[in-house]
Amino acid sequence: MGASLLAAPALAQAPSASSSVTTEVVAKGLQNAWAVAFIGDGRMLVTERPGRMRVVQANGQLSEPLAGVPEVDAVGQGGLLDLIIDRDFTNNRRVHFCYSEPGLGGNSTALASARLSADASRLEEVRVIFSQKPKVSSRLHFGCRIVQAADNSLFLTLGDRYQRMKDAQTLDNHHGKVVRVQLDGTPHPSNPFVGRSGALPEIWSIGHRNLQGATLGPDASLWTHEHGPQGGDEVNRAEAGKNYGWPVITYGESYGGGAIGDGITEKAGLEQPLYHWTPSIAPSGMAFVTTDMYGPGWQGSLLVGSLKFRYLARLQIDGARVMKEDKLLTDLGQRVRDVREGPDGFIYLLTDARDGELLRLRPPTGAKS
Repeated sequence: MGASLLAAPALAQAPSASSSVTTEVVAKGLQNAWAVAFIGDGRMLVTERPGRMRVVQANGQLSEPLAGVPEVDAVGQGGLLDLIIDRDFTNNRRVHFCYSEPGLGGNSTALASARLSADASRLEEVRVIFSQKPKVSSRLHFGCRIVQAADNSLFLTLGDRYQRMKDAQTLDNHHGKVVRVQLDGTPHPSNPFVGRSGALPEIWSIGHRNLQGATLGPDASLWTHEHGPQGGDEVNRAEAGKNYGWPVITYGESYGGGAIGDGITEKAGLEQPLYHWTPSIAPSGMAFVTTDMYGPGWQGSLLVGSLKFRYLARLQIDGARVMKEDKLLTDLGQRVRDVREGPDGFIYLLTDARDGELLRLRPPTGAKS
C-alpha cells in the first residue's frame, strides 16, 4: 500500500442529506452494552460489559441475564464484549463471543463458542476455543471484535494491553494482533506465519494498538479500526502477514504530549492507514451498509461509532479509499459502542452508559426514491 496518499487526515465533512436521519429507542436499561446480534423473529442478543447477555424481544423487553456465561474479569475496559451469531445459526444455534478471561498472571481476551438454548434462556456447550497469550495484569486494551469469514473461520482482534505495546511488533505473543482460527480453535492453515519458527500460528496481522471495530468489506476483505493514543485513530484493511506499524509509526502522540518512539508516521515495510482521525474520536463498532433503506447514496458506506465525540461517522468508500466523512447524530449525546445492520435493513446502534440504549436508525423521508 502506498505510503502517504491514503493517509490523509479527516476529509471534507460538509453537511449532507444523510444528516437528517434520526433514531428511535428499541430498548433501554442496558448497562454498558457492547455488542448486538440478531437471532430471528425480531429478537436480538446483547452483551453487557459487567458479564451479562440478554435477549431483547421484538417489543423491546429485556430478558433476565442468560445462564451459562463464563466468568469475566470486568475491570477497566474488560468484561463481556463482542458477540456474533454463526453463519449457520438457523440450524446450529451457535454464537461466538469474546471477553476478558481471568487466569494465572492476570487476564487476556478469550474467544468462546456456545449453543443458545431453544428457549433462549441460557448458553449450552460453552467452549473457549482461543485464549490470548500471555495473560498480563492490565485493565486496558482488550480489542475483542469478531468477524466470521466465508469459510466459517473466525477473525478476532486483540489489543496490545497498553503497557505491552512493543509486543505488537513481535510474533511470539498475541498482543496487538489480528488472529484467525477455525471453529475448533485451531489456527487457520493458510495463516501467514504457520510453520515459522518462533511465531504463533494463529496470527493474521501485526502492529495494531486497540482494535474495537471489524467487518467484512463488499469484496470480503477484512476491515478494522483501532484507537490511536492521542490522535491517530485508524481505519485499515487487515491483510495476511502485514504490519500496521504500532508503535513504530503513528499519527498520535503520548498522552499529555510528546512523541511515541521516534515520532515518525511512515517507515518502509509498515502499512499506512486508509484513514485516520486526529483528534481521536475513540471509534467503536463498524458496519458496511448493504441495505437500500437509506437511499442509494448510503450503499457501500462504512459506519463507525464515536465514543468520545458521541456521533456516528459515515465514511464514503471508493474501493479501498475513504473519500468523505459525514458526521451524523451529532446531537445524540451518547457514546456509540456498536453499529450493526439488521436483517430487516435497518441500522442499529448500542450506546455505552450505565443506562444505555439500543437504537434504530430511521432513514430520511423519501430516502429510497
